Amino acid sequence: MNLEIFEHMEKYRFEQLVLCHDQTSGLRAIIAIHNTSLGPALGGTRMWTYKTEDEAILDALRLARGMTYKSAAAGLNLGGGKAVIMGDPRKDKSEQLFRAFGRYVESLGGRYITAEDVGTSVQDMEFINMETKHVTGVSADFKSSGDPSPATAFGVWQGMKAAAREVYGDSSLTGKTIAVQGLGHVGGYLLKHLAEEGAKLIVTDIFADRVKTVVDELGATAVDPKDIYGVECDIFAPCALGAVVNDETLPRFKCKIIAGAANNVLQEERHGDLLEQKGILYTPDFVINAGGIINIADELQGYNRERAFQRVAGIYENVQKVFTIAKRDKIPTYKAAEVMAEERLNKIARISIGSGVQ
Repeated sequence: MNLEIFEHMEKYRFEQLVLCHDQTSGLRAIIAIHNTSLGPALGGTRMWTYKTEDEAILDALRLARGMTYKSAAAGLNLGGGKAVIMGDPRKDKSEQLFRAFGRYVESLGGRYITAEDVGTSVQDMEFINMETKHVTGVSADFKSSGDPSPATAFGVWQGMKAAAREVYGDSSLTGKTIAVQGLGHVGGYLLKHLAEEGAKLIVTDIFADRVKTVVDELGATAVDPKDIYGVECDIFAPCALGAVVNDETLPRFKCKIIAGAANNVLQEERHGDLLEQKGILYTPDFVINAGGIINIADELQGYNRERAFQRVAGIYENVQKVFTIAKRDKIPTYKAAEVMAEERLNKIARISIGSGVQ
C-alpha cells in the first residue's frame, strides 16, 4: 500500500482504524476514530465507488478528523469518527450488507456512533439499527431525527449569510449568484432556501436527472461538472465530495466566497492560504456544515426538532466568530476555525487531566 497508515495516524493523532469485511454480503468498509476526548465519536457512514483501498482509507481518516473539529467547534460533547463503505450506492446496497456493517459498529461498544452520509439513507440506517443501538438518523417512527440533510442545508444557508455579511456588508442573498456543485440530499434542500430568498442559481451534478429536476423546478442554470469552477458568481458552494479547492481549480475561481456543505474542501492546507491571497473568503467546512451533527446530537437527549434547529441557527454566529479570530490573529480562516476548535479540545483535556481522568 502507498499510504503509510500508522505514520498518518501518529501525525494526526488518530485513536483507531477498523477494517470491516463480510464475504457473504460483500461488505468492505473502514471505520476511523480520531478523537474521543469530548465523548463518543459520532460521524456518518459514506458509501462511494472508491478507485482504490488507499483512497477509501484516506477519505475515512480525513473525514473522521474533520468530525472531531466539527463537534468541538459546534460546542458538542462528542468526538470525531467516520465510516466509508466501498461500493456503488445505486447498485450495491442490501439489507444484508448494512446489517453486517451494523455488527461491526456494535463491536466497538459505543466508541463510534454512526449516521447517514453521502450515498446512504434513512432506510440504510434502519438496517444498521437492527444490529446496534449506536446509530442515529433513523426514521421518526423510531423517535429519531430522520434524515439530517435538512438541518445540514439550513446551517449552510445560515453560514452563507454570515459570509455575505462579512464580504458585502449585508447578510441577504437576494440577487446573489450562487454556484452549487452537488445536488444530492443536502444540495437539494439548500437550493430551496436559496431560491426562496431570491438567489440566482447555477448548478451541476454528475447525475443528469438531478440537474434536470432542479432546472425544471427552480429555474436554475445548468453547467457541465467540469465547468462549475470557472463560472462567474458571488458564492461557490461545494456540496459533493471534498478536495475541490486544489492546484487545478484554484486559478479558475471567479467568486468572492466559498461556502458549502462538502467536507474537506481544501485538498491541502496551503490551498487555504492561496484562497486568502486571491481575495476569496473561505468559510471553513467543519463549521458551516455542522448542522447535521448538531441535529443528530439532539437525539441523544430526546429529539426535539424546534430545539435542534435553534441550535443549528447558531452556525451563523459560529462563522462570524471564525472571521473575528482570523482578523484578530491575522491568520487565514481555515486556521482560525482550527484555533476555535482546539481551544475547546485543549480546555477539556486539561480538565480531564486535572481531575485524574486518564
